Amino acid sequence: MTLFISVLDASADDKAAALHRAVLAYAGRSERDGAQLALFERRVESFSSVPGTPFCYWVTDAVLECFCRPTRMAFLAKLGLKTDDDFRFIRLWFEPPTHTVSYRPLAKGGSFSPVYGDVHLLLQWNDDGWELKSLSTERWGNPGKRIFNEAFYFRPGLTWSRRSQVGLSIRTLPKGCIFGDKGPAAFIEGDAFDDLLSLLAIATSSPFRYLVALQMAFGSYEVGVIQRTPVPQLTSTDIGTLAKLTRRDWSLRRALDTSNETSHAFLLPALVNWIDRNAIEEELGAIRNQIDDLAFKLYGIDAKNFAAIKVPTPSGRENGDVEESDNDDDDSCSGEEVALGSDQFSSWLVGVSFGRFDARLAVRERPIPPEPEPFDPLPARSPGMYPEDNEPTDRLDILVDDEGHADDLAARTLAVAERVKVDAPENLRGWLAKEFFSMHIRMYSKSRRKAPIYWQLATPSASYSVWLYIHAFSKDTLFRVQNDYVAPKLAHEERRLESLTGELRDGATAAQRKQLAAQKALVEELRAFLDEVKRVAPLWNPHLDDGVILNFAPLWRLVPQNKSWQKELKTTWDALCEGKYDWARLAMHLWPERVVPKCAKDRSLAIAHGLEDVFWVEGTDGKWTARKTPTETVVELVKQRTSTAAKSALKSLLEAPTASGTAAKPKKAPRKGNAHA
Repeated sequence: MTLFISVLDASADDKAAALHRAVLAYAGRSERDGAQLALFERRVESFSSVPGTPFCYWVTDAVLECFCRPTRMAFLAKLGLKTDDDFRFIRLWFEPPTHTVSYRPLAKGGSFSPVYGDVHLLLQWNDDGWELKSLSTERWGNPGKRIFNEAFYFRPGLTWSRRSQVGLSIRTLPKGCIFGDKGPAAFIEGDAFDDLLSLLAIATSSPFRYLVALQMAFGSYEVGVIQRTPVPQLTSTDIGTLAKLTRRDWSLRRALDTSNETSHAFLLPALVNWIDRNAIEEELGAIRNQIDDLAFKLYGIDAKNFAAIKVPTPSGRENGDVEESDNDDDDSCSGEEVALGSDQFSSWLVGVSFGRFDARLAVRERPIPPEPEPFDPLPARSPGMYPEDNEPTDRLDILVDDEGHADDLAARTLAVAERVKVDAPENLRGWLAKEFFSMHIRMYSKSRRKAPIYWQLATPSASYSVWLYIHAFSKDTLFRVQNDYVAPKLAHEERRLESLTGELRDGATAAQRKQLAAQKALVEELRAFLDEVKRVAPLWNPHLDDGVILNFAPLWRLVPQNKSWQKELKTTWDALCEGKYDWARLAMHLWPERVVPKCAKDRSLAIAHGLEDVFWVEGTDGKWTARKTPTETVVELVKQRTSTAAKSALKSLLEAPTASGTAAKPKKAPRKGNAHA
């Protein structure tokens, strides 16, 4: 036997005294009351029962024996793929059109979320990932170097964040998903849902997490560690009990997510979503206790040994630790964290105004959709959106900040609030003009991707804004902005300026002169705004498969009201101009003379632009090589893809000076909280 003395819990100033007290206690020269927990007599050879042989002197024999018993529920933990170019291949789930078949859900880690967690990413997987596999082959010799365990893709299973600073959080992996290297997955033979749910119950229990922690030196939950962690033998009764508890646990956690509009589970914002969060949290705590009690019993760990295990709280934090992001790929807040209360409700009002969200749910004119099962494939739309076959016929792509206009955003949102009988926030118009877009960008950001779906194009002072909805606009949208909205607005304000100038020609008061100056400034901003729209409209040809930010990048001059976003768009635009994103459809649209020749040298680019068969040929050995003579010449291909109007507009855009004018600093508009009418 070897004696170990721990003074880890003592403060830095008290460690020496704590060690002295422990030695005296062991020698029998003092009482052991305060020191006995710091004394451990262990057989060193017993440490070898734990994979990796950690120096776990504090662990009881009952815990060590868990690693020696045979397990009956076998599972396979697998590492997923790496793209080597996330910006090119990964999208947030709400970026592409909802009808696209080119993308598959991708589990890639994420924030701490045991049992239930939304899969918020999509992977471009057209033709079984042909483009991605081609890139992997070019860089690494074969796709297997980066695309791991493809045979397990699309199966139901469990997933977790491989890197975490707040604890292990294993959760459901729905059918139809791909998993990544930072979001490994575990599977069982037969894919039986009750078996998966019972395994999930064990994997989220305190004893399992403790056994995992014994094998780790750092906060990285590798597949080998999870695979080696013992699972107790389960009877059919155990499986049924654990599956039922976990199914309820999953349902409650999903219910909490139904107020998060960036989630697949979104139904309604909190102010019109009839759930009792306190009751849910209380029931979740009770379920966790039931699962833990059963898990300790199944592992053979009694009450005495249970007390020796430091069990994390259900939130994943211990002793007041601050929760941090689980994944270095996931540094953004979720929509639920960013938008709460009245801001969340106002965001929903905007979504309803554009025809994205269905207000009938809030007034019970449409029944609440049934809850899915934990491993059901993820829907293309959240239940809070209009069903695909029942979209409103008047869904808009353009709304404006223009009081009195038929398409005025503030008026439409106020009408929605009145319909659902909830008070709209005070000064909603000012908030929409000055604050909403910044919040919306944060709300629709995740995993280092920013993908706002409502775009505010505005004058520098945000005195006039045009709002676009990406899932409704087309290549003609900016021409309509120009001809149907901004030009008539400018003409109206010019007439008003002319009228004011005539009225105030002689003997104007200070207030009148101030009013005239403000009107002149508005007209100047509108003229500059219209010039920018005219400049970019002929070249703008949106293709949402490129991702939100690339489609938004050519419009960087039209967001002077948000300097940080404008800077980000300008950086993206510059990189696009320099050829960094030549896989994008926009790059081919604007620079075919640069992109087409690259397709002859880079097969992944040729696939992206539908030119693989033109420039490449597959040999009898299955390897692809460049054709000595393409089926069409580069000159012909460039000519087919060159637009004279787009080229002229591009030249004008690149040569244009930066628009003048400085955006006014946003001011916090006083807003009162919402209350049910």
